[in-house]
Amino acid sequence: MGLEIPIEWLTLIMFGSLLLLLMAGLPLAFVTGGLACVFLFILGDSWQVLNIVPSRIFPLMTNYQLSAIPLFIFMAAMLERAGIINEMFDVIYKVLGGVRGGLAAATIIASTILAAMVGVIGAAVVTMGIIALPAMLKRNYNPEIAMGSIMAGGTLGILIPPSILAIIYAVVAEQSVGELFIGAVFPGLLLSGLYVLYVITRCTLNPSLGPAAPLEERISFLEKVRILSRMSAPISLIVVVLGVIFSGVATPVEAAGIGTFGAFIVAAIHRKLDWATIQAACLTTLKASAMVIWIMFGATIFVGLYVLEGGQQFVSDMMQGLGLGPWGILILMQVILVFLGMFLDWVGILLLCVPIFVPIIKALGAQAFGLESPDDLVLWFGVLYLVNMQMSFLSPPFGYALFYLRGVAPPEIPMTRIFKAAIPFLMIQIIGLVLCMLYPEIIIWLPRLVYG
Repeated sequence: MGLEIPIEWLTLIMFGSLLLLLMAGLPLAFVTGGLACVFLFILGDSWQVLNIVPSRIFPLMTNYQLSAIPLFIFMAAMLERAGIINEMFDVIYKVLGGVRGGLAAATIIASTILAAMVGVIGAAVVTMGIIALPAMLKRNYNPEIAMGSIMAGGTLGILIPPSILAIIYAVVAEQSVGELFIGAVFPGLLLSGLYVLYVITRCTLNPSLGPAAPLEERISFLEKVRILSRMSAPISLIVVVLGVIFSGVATPVEAAGIGTFGAFIVAAIHRKLDWATIQAACLTTLKASAMVIWIMFGATIFVGLYVLEGGQQFVSDMMQGLGLGPWGILILMQVILVFLGMFLDWVGILLLCVPIFVPIIKALGAQAFGLESPDDLVLWFGVLYLVNMQMSFLSPPFGYALFYLRGVAPPEIPMTRIFKAAIPFLMIQIIGLVLCMLYPEIIIWLPRLVYG
């Protein structure tokens, strides 16, 4: 028999040691998996130890829905290598060039379209950082407006379908991927609209922050219509992929397969389909998919052990013992997610929190939040989680988007200025999260319309 450790102490020891090892710079996948194995030997008998590892990992290895992840990553990598993103930014800037702050707004709109192609954050922030940041700085844009719009726009990939995070969330919470995708559409467009509104308002009030394009760079209305047609192939691909998911014609995995095939066609139309492009896209896919799956393996064993030892009941009793009521518990969960987002990887946060939080939310009941059915409640919480995770990418000190941008920003821009650029957009994300909490219809109206 293993040691008997009270759940209060076990919570402190398990999560304390996790935090210490992560602060020491060790990778999340191996920290969670390694710690889980250590605690399994300390706490359990040999049969428990032998059984929990395969019983947690095998369902992930055989889960059909997870096969959409490498397919969507490959589609994104192919479109990126084919130079579609560069061209798209150029087109949108020419259309919006005459507006003050037009280049920052173009960055956000291009990132929103990119999010519907990509589903991965790093690619969007780095690519827009390479393309849009030099263009904005050259035209005397305020560096904070420029960097903030790139980072905020880049994080939309976590929310707007086909989001990789939504697929993993659906698998862990045993929910429909299609419903989550549809539920995330309006919140994603809402946040994108708020970013554009903020940038254009600030640049209109103070033109020096984001001057309009000079007259010689502006083009006529007919010219705008003509250059927009250059984007017809990638836009058609997005419409087809999301259309087959939303209409129920295909599952997200089948849609990802269609998207991958479509990415080859788009690359061929743009004359960028060669062996080097395919090889680079395959390598990107391999690295990104392997990272996600290894983190899932480690974190699922770690959380599985914690739940087995009574951790879920302990967290539930503790939250209800605070006397906060259903809304208080929901807000506390959002605060915990924001706090973890400052230090942890998005996949890690999902696998550590969702298996514990979702049963607590289900136990509170749909009526406690003024919703009609348990299905509405689970969908609403799932999309709130996705909106919240956007904030984790922008949260100093360890938000991923901040460091992705640092990698491509000019060396004379200090890290403190990148942190400062993220703050206004972080506030907008909080406004977006609060709106989605107060008005659940933003999330559940479209899935209800599609699925009935």
